[in-house]
Amino acid sequence: MPPAQPARIGWFERYLTLWVALCIVAGTLFGHAWPGTFEALGRQELAKVNLPVAGLIWLMIIPMLLKIDFGAMAGVRKQWKGIGVTLFINWAVKPFSMALLGWIFIRHLFAAWLPAAQLDSYVAGLILLAAAPCTAMVFVWSNLCGGEPNFTLSQVAVNDAIMVVAFAPIVGLLLGISAITVPWDTLMLSVVLYIVVPVLISIVLRRFVLAHGGQDALQHLLARLGPISLAALLLTLVLLFGFQGQQILAQPLIIAMLAVPILIQVYLNAGLAYLLNRKLRVPHCVAAPSALIGASNFFELAVATAVGLFGVHSGAALATVVGVLIEVPVMLSVVRIVTASKRWYEAPI
Repeated sequence: MPPAQPARIGWFERYLTLWVALCIVAGTLFGHAWPGTFEALGRQELAKVNLPVAGLIWLMIIPMLLKIDFGAMAGVRKQWKGIGVTLFINWAVKPFSMALLGWIFIRHLFAAWLPAAQLDSYVAGLILLAAAPCTAMVFVWSNLCGGEPNFTLSQVAVNDAIMVVAFAPIVGLLLGISAITVPWDTLMLSVVLYIVVPVLISIVLRRFVLAHGGQDALQHLLARLGPISLAALLLTLVLLFGFQGQQILAQPLIIAMLAVPILIQVYLNAGLAYLLNRKLRVPHCVAAPSALIGASNFFELAVATAVGLFGVHSGAALATVVGVLIEVPVMLSVVRIVTASKRWYEAPI
């Protein structure tokens, strides 16, 4: 049985961009005021994994993965066209288009205004962001545009299953193509820590809760964990921007420049998925969430992997956090576009 869909986006989620912006300001100011404290936190590492950030990221990821019923993959055949389109966008288009956009904007158009030593790291962060399809918030986007809940559930379950085996090879390939050294041991450790282990924990915990309390108990648990997950996200942002506070104050336009390729890839991939679904005559209730899943990112995983691979002070970590900053307003705009264009979508081709 699929989890109940929210009637509408919650007020906290609706203003997530505001909370993110406040945390960015707070973290930047704290990092500038107390650099020694953040340097000490940045040194708390084990096998290149920053322990404070790792703990917070687990608190972010596991509650989101609890929403996923991996048994829903049995329903893939019912909407195979829509699922096929989204898989094509998520795994064959989005990571590669982002690598190209990163090369165009970061390595060339904006290179003169960015720290030369961080150019590769910024590109790496953008690639990590694009290589991780959205897991949790897409249920909200799907509901807002009248999406088919069973399709959304099946699609997310399939994406998460593929992510376990495809995330590391795609990231490694694109980093290599971009002439960025791939620390394979750290990359594989990140996959285990932030994909495999959380997925296994969420599967076991979900089955246990359903077996002992049913769907109502699961929804109650998700309601209790939701605020914890968002609080962990916001505290992670304070830490990450605290680590980079002095650099950001020195060059405040960095965030705006990093946002440009992210914005382009969101609208590019959403539009391509929407048009391909129309060409294949997929129902609008499937095409709309297909476009949204194809455009959004699992930014929690991207942040975690960027921190693990390149460190909390890296441009990669900053680039993935910019994805968090613009996620809600951009995806809400995509929701409005696919909803407003329903009559055009359903018109004869």
